[in-house]
Amino acid sequence: MWPSGGRHLWRSGGMSAAQSHERGHLVYAASGVLALHTESGTSVVPANRAAWTPAGFTHQHRAHGDTDMRIVFLAPSLARLLPDRPVVFLASDLAREALLALTGPRSYDDAVPDYSPAARSRLLRVLVDELVEAHEQPLHLPEPRDDRLQAIARMLHETPADNATLAELGKRTGASTRTLSRLFRDELGMTFYEWRTQLRLHHALVLLADGHDTVRTAYACGWANPSSFITAFTHIMGTTPGRYRSRGAGTAHPAPPAPAVEPPQ
Repeated sequence: MWPSGGRHLWRSGGMSAAQSHERGHLVYAASGVLALHTESGTSVVPANRAAWTPAGFTHQHRAHGDTDMRIVFLAPSLARLLPDRPVVFLASDLAREALLALTGPRSYDDAVPDYSPAARSRLLRVLVDELVEAHEQPLHLPEPRDDRLQAIARMLHETPADNATLAELGKRTGASTRTLSRLFRDELGMTFYEWRTQLRLHHALVLLADGHDTVRTAYACGWANPSSFITAFTHIMGTTPGRYRSRGAGTAHPAPPAPAVEPPQ
């Protein structure tokens, strides 16, 4: 464990305590999949993505599949260049290598440092520059505040394959379709169907990380058939579920998984 970041190995299902930090931090899964929960919603961080959590946001991490988690904290001068809300970025090859280099086994060993302070500073600037130029990924699922939306969210988290229309869900929660549509737009910035697709994608990433195949994942998450799931998944993730599952849970620097607790900051 290092007090300001580094490499942390998690067994599948491991979860950190809820906490917040005085500095914003980046999280990258060199292998496995991370779910990042904050008060604003949930982000799923699969291979080749990096999640940014600004300073002061209470958060928890959960591992799906044996996960090699890398954490990099940023000084305020660099953090101000990134969004003031939690987001997920596509990690370029250069960003990924910078993250791995900054969190290598000796990165925080003062006796045998891999990099001088000046070299670390340059690597951090390269990493942030890459993320500033990167596309934000649609992998953040905002958390509703309205009681009626929260009820719908609970139902669909429990049964993501539920294909009920918004009108049918409105009957269960005592709200009209018009009211619910407005709430989704105003609170969450997306339509109900966009939000449900995001939720299903989150569940699909978790199931794939846990070793489920494409067919089982497609039906468990509410897609009508595997082909439609593959199309939707590929559109968002840039690769098919099968390719993602075989390499997806990335293999940058494999190591035996072990329990871990996120370091204090």
